[in-house]
Parts: sequence; C-alpha cells; structure tokens
Amino acid sequence: MNGTQVATPRVRVVSDRWRLMALEPHEWAAVAVAAAIAAGLFGLFHFLGNTVSDAGGRSAFLWMYARWQDKISFGGADYSHGFLIPFVSLWALWHKRDELMSARKSVAVSGLALIALGFAMHWVGAKMQQTRVSLMALILLLWALPYYFYGWDFARHLVFPVAYLIFCIPMNFLDVIAFPLRMFATSASVTILHGLGIDVVQSGSAIRSFSPMGTERWGVDVANPCSGLRSLLAMTALTAVYAYATQKTLLKKWLLFLSSIPLAIAGNVVRIVGIGLIAEAFGEKVAVGLIHEYSGYVVFIVAILLMVSLGRALNNDWRAWWRGVRARWFSPAPAAGTWGG
Repeated sequence: MNGTQVATPRVRVVSDRWRLMALEPHEWAAVAVAAAIAAGLFGLFHFLGNTVSDAGGRSAFLWMYARWQDKISFGGADYSHGFLIPFVSLWALWHKRDELMSARKSVAVSGLALIALGFAMHWVGAKMQQTRVSLMALILLLWALPYYFYGWDFARHLVFPVAYLIFCIPMNFLDVIAFPLRMFATSASVTILHGLGIDVVQSGSAIRSFSPMGTERWGVDVANPCSGLRSLLAMTALTAVYAYATQKTLLKKWLLFLSSIPLAIAGNVVRIVGIGLIAEAFGEKVAVGLIHEYSGYVVFIVAILLMVSLGRALNNDWRAWWRGVRARWFSPAPAAGTWGG
C-alpha cells in the first residue's frame, strides 16, 4: 500500500533431489511409513531376535556384535571386518542413488511372498536357536519390502547393497574348512621350498628342517590362526566390493569374486614360504618371533595385488590387444619398391 514490497517467505531447498524442507503430503506419508517399517524391524530383531542365551540377550544385533569381537571360538576365523560391512553397504546404496531415483516404481504383489518367507525364516531361526538364520531373514526383508512397494526396476539396484550385508553374519560352520586349508597351505609351501632347494619335511601341518645328522634345525607349525581362514573371509568381502565397483559385466564380477578364494590361499602360501626362508637363513627364533607376528600383512598385500591385477586383466580388451599384436608382428611385409612412390 505505501510502495514498500513485502518479501515472501521462501522455503529453503537443500537440493533439487533431496528437498527435505519441501516434501509434499504424500511424500511425508511415504517417509512416515518407511520410518515405521524400519522401527518395526529394529524392534523385532532387537527385542525378539535372539534365543541363544550365552550372548546378546534377546538382541540379534548384540549377538552379532559379540561374535565380531570373538577371535578364539571359530577355528582361527576373524569377523572383526563385520564393523565395516554396513558402511560399505551404505556406500553402495549411495552409489546407486541416481538409478534408484529414476527407476520406474510400481507395487509388486509377488514381494508379499518374500516378506512372508522372511518372517517365516525368522520364526524358524528363533525356534532352532539359530540367530544366523534370523539375521538372514532380516537381510531378505530389507530387500523384499522395497521390492513389494516399488517393484523390480527399483529393487534390482538394491541387490548388491543389501546382499553385501551377509558378510556381517559370522558363519561359524566355516571353521570346518580350517584344517583342510592348513594341510593344503602346508603341502603347497613344502613343494615350493623343495623347488627352491631347501630340504624340509612335512609332519602333519608342521614344516621341519633337519641337519645331515638328523637333528632338527628349525620347525614351523601352521596352526589354526595360520590356516588362511581369517584372510579368506576378509578377502571375499573385499573382493566382492572391488568387483562390484570395477567390473562392467555380471560375469566378470562373479569371476573376480570367486577368485578371492585362490587369491587368499596364494597369499597365505607366500607367507608360510617366507617364514620358512627366514627360518632357513636366520633361524627359527627370528622366523617365529616378530616376523611371524607381522607376516599376516603379507597375505593381504599379495592377495590385494593379485586381485587388482586380475581385475585389470578382466577389464582389458584382449581382442583389440591381439589385433594390435597380429598387425605388428604377423602382418605381411610391404612389397619391395612400394615406399619410394
């Protein structure tokens, strides 16, 4: 009225995509439903998730947390990497944010069957006192619920971020392969040491070297912590996310992921051979002392280098490389007199 302009209030928008301060009513309703479902799942698996009485009370999450800290009970297995898995899963989810926002969304009625299966798995796990089964049920529900509400085109981008959470679950039954891993690593290391000209004898999972007089010069026992199971569990988790981030096709992702098993075993064999070489050169006391304590890093260094090399090899265009080699070395030489014009 008096010529002055009244400034209209503006809603502050954090970004065009995540406009949290300017949600429509139906969007607020969707957020409320998602929050209620998340709270319900947390309450179910925290208060009614564990029926094993020795750890974690009734919480499946506390039971899992206790297993992450246990480095003794699982035949040399170490699940301390479980602390990192949820953060990697969240990164993978953020990595797919564009695809999730642009995906066509529709209700998938078949998701109800998967939701029912998830709750049934949790009930069976509780009855059997198998908290791992209940945690697998939780992972299934974390995928089945978005699949039901938004359809396959949306949920297919959640397959890896959700499935990667499986690495959180301590798979105690894997300790049965600790002994075969010990024996294989010992046998392979003895073979390599023989190839290097070092006379050693395998005695079970131990490697021993004797003097010409028959007295023992040094001996190394490949015990459960040296079986390679610890590095195998960590390498499968690491290789899975590396393959997901670097490989272009599903086949290459699976090939690189499955290679984590021989890569971890190869790294452990290199470690044992290295300890044997040090024992041969400097004696058993040096080999099983400080060198042995820190030689575990050798496993991961070797395995990671092999993983990166294999990943790069899978991404190479070998057809183009072969065409270049063939053009350079196998193409016919130019006829005489064709260069001068």
